[in-house]
Amino acid sequence: MKDKNEKVYKEKDYLSLSGIQHFAFCERQWGLIHIEGQWIENARTAEGRNLHQKADDPYLTETRGNVKLVRSVPLVSKNLGLYGVADVIELQKMSKEESSVRYNIVEYKRGKPKPDDRDDVQLCAQSICLEEMLAIVIDYGYLYYGETKHRHKVEFNECLRTRVKDLSDRMHWLFEIGKTPPPVKDKRCKNCSLRSICVPELSRGNQKIKSYLKNIYVSMKE
Repeated sequence: MKDKNEKVYKEKDYLSLSGIQHFAFCERQWGLIHIEGQWIENARTAEGRNLHQKADDPYLTETRGNVKLVRSVPLVSKNLGLYGVADVIELQKMSKEESSVRYNIVEYKRGKPKPDDRDDVQLCAQSICLEEMLAIVIDYGYLYYGETKHRHKVEFNECLRTRVKDLSDRMHWLFEIGKTPPPVKDKRCKNCSLRSICVPELSRGNQKIKSYLKNIYVSMKE
């Protein structure tokens, strides 16, 4: 049942659904991409884009037994204020006698399962969108990883759903005030394509930042 106090976003305020995966991984990375519009391609992002090419063909559908695969399905949620596209949605007919259909969302990723929940969050957000659009409940979905060539099942429990909502609300707040979060240097920076733009080394205190800016100013005067 919908909470009467739950915020509903207007269409003009919708944000990219794919951004919640960036946000769950690193708020600054999300800010650089979605607030400042900065992006640098690297080998990892190129591999991920190539993996999605087949899944993103909206005219390509398949039927495998009692399961029909529909690709590149538009998604939207007023409650999350997000819009995007599902890689693949499986429509599974439960039995020959029943007209009911079970919906499974499948998201394609390069590499292998992550040590954090960034992919789970994105998949759950997609599911919440589809639930809202069709007035249904989806209990789980799948992440397909290009490196392992296996599916990983993700249960959409209340903890994960709450995490999605909290991340979405914070994304909207930061986007509204136009604030990109400050850098934080840690192990996540190693393979980030935006490292040269982010400059995480500046996170080591205000004195480091002041020194960095002072050196730039001095070099400009020379």
